[in-house]
Parts: sequence; structure tokens; C-alpha cells
Amino acid sequence: MYWHICSTELSELESPLRRRRRWIWRIQWCFLLGLMVLIYGSHAPLINLTKVNGRVPFSSSSCVVLIEFTKLIVSLVTLLLTEGTSALRTPPALLAVAPYAVPAVLYAFNNNLVVYMQAYMDPSSYQVLSNLKIASTALLYSFCLRKRLRAAQWLALGLLMGAGVCHSYSSLDFEDLEREGETGDGARLHITAWGLFFVFVYCCVSGLAAVYTEKVLKSQKTPLSLQNLYLYVFGVLINVVSSFSSSEKSFLEGYSATVWLIIAGQAANGLLMSVVLKHGSGIIRLFIISCSILVNAVLSWAVLGLQLSPVFLLPVSMIGLAAYLYYK
Repeated sequence: MYWHICSTELSELESPLRRRRRWIWRIQWCFLLGLMVLIYGSHAPLINLTKVNGRVPFSSSSCVVLIEFTKLIVSLVTLLLTEGTSALRTPPALLAVAPYAVPAVLYAFNNNLVVYMQAYMDPSSYQVLSNLKIASTALLYSFCLRKRLRAAQWLALGLLMGAGVCHSYSSLDFEDLEREGETGDGARLHITAWGLFFVFVYCCVSGLAAVYTEKVLKSQKTPLSLQNLYLYVFGVLINVVSSFSSSEKSFLEGYSATVWLIIAGQAANGLLMSVVLKHGSGIIRLFIISCSILVNAVLSWAVLGLQLSPVFLLPVSMIGLAAYLYYK
């Protein structure tokens, strides 16, 4: 009885500390997710700002190399600060490292595709249509990771898809689709048939990469910084080969302050996404992508002069309802 009373008193003493830790944890996650939404939503408008005469002036492959190299350096520094040099003394087993080559290949492909597809659509159309990855990621998440979703959660993911379809339909300018070959100033909504195809490929590869990376990160108990190091070593090697095989532009040709901002933002986003996949789930990633519609649309309106329709409020409301249904 005495032990039970002491345990109860100790639990009551610890509960405020636990509540404080829980609130700190929630604040940290909210800050992390909010930052990722901001970075993700600003990516396409920033790329659009770099265009000269409707074309991206820098090499997308060199940009991806610098993004991967930045993530590699940050991961190495983090590993040395947290684990010390002991983590690098023992050579890793080949079977433990080899799985990280697969997401590196998939991410390298998609990072280049994101820049390339901007020539075939405006930033808002890309951002909205990229919500098709919700379907591919959710199906792969449920099938590959064997995660059972409740009916309300499937409904929530359906609402996310519906929000993307609703916003894309209300945003597309079908007149521009008929003006093939016309080079505008990027201030009008437009998308071509090639753009739709590239979005479909991008969403399938993105879903596969996210689910596979989550599976690899959670299946090994090694520190996240070391896992990132493995992942980005492959990323740098693969993209360096891709960069040297491309002779369209010199390595740093067309670089500006905006391009360096893109590199810093995408490097930070990749590192933060590994935290989400390690300690959260790929579904959180879907909500980040969907919520970034608002950031993307506001920036496209403020910076690029795109017009926002009142219908835009409908998909925003649908995303809010989806978040409520999924996490209630």
C-alpha cells in the first residue's frame, strides 16, 4: 500500500514535467512542419523568378549536386557533434548501406524533374497537380508498410485529393493551352500535355521514394545523422555523374542570389523531411505538400501577379477538414 501511495505521488509530481515536455514536443513539431510548408510552397515561385526569357538560366543538375552536397556536409557535422568520431571508425556493412542507393536514385531523378517541368506549367498548377502524389503515396504506404488506415483517414486523404482537383480546375487557363510555342512572361496560369505527363511521373516516383525511405530509416536503429550521411553520399555521387554527363551549361552558369536561396531551402527541407519520415510518417509529408498550396498561391499572387479566384477558399477549407478527420 505504501509503495502504491508513493508511486501515485511520484506520478503526480512527474505529470507537470511530462505535460511540459509534451507541449515542447508539440511546439517543436509545429515549428518544423510550418517551416517545411513555407519552404515547399516557395520552391516553384523562386524557380520561376530565376527565369530569363521564359527559361531557367542555370543547370538543374548542378543545382541538385549542390543541394545534396549541402545536406551531406550538414549531416556529417551533425554526426560528429552528436556521436563523435567513433561513429565513423567502424566500416559500415555493405548490406546496411546499399538500401540507401535506391532513394538516392529516385530523389535525384525527381529533383531534376522538378526544375525541368517548370517550363511546361506555371508554379501554382505544378503545386496543385503535384497533389496527385497523395494517391500514390497513400496506396504505397498502406501496401508496402502494411499500415491500416481508418475509413475516416481514407476520407481525409480523398478530401486532400479533391482539394487539389478543385483548385487545379479553377486555376487552369485553358486559353493558354491552345497557344503552343508562345513564350509569355510567366504571369498567366498554364499547363501543357507534357506538363501533365511529367507531373504524373513525378508523383509516382515521389510516392515510391518517400515510402521506401521511411521503411529504410525506420528499419535500422542507427542515428539519423549517419543514415542521412549514407543517403547523401549516394545522392552526391549519382548527381555528380549526372551533372558531368550534361553539357548544356557550365556548372555555375546563371547562378544568382535566388538560386542560392533555392539550394539552401531545398537542403533544409530534405534534412527536415528525414526527421518527419524517421519519427513521423509519410502521411505527414502529404499534409505538408497540401498545406503549401496556400503559401504557393499567395507568393504567386504577390510576386508573379497571378490572380486568385474566390473558389480558392474551397480547397483550403477541404484541407483543413481533411487534417481534422485524419488526426481526430
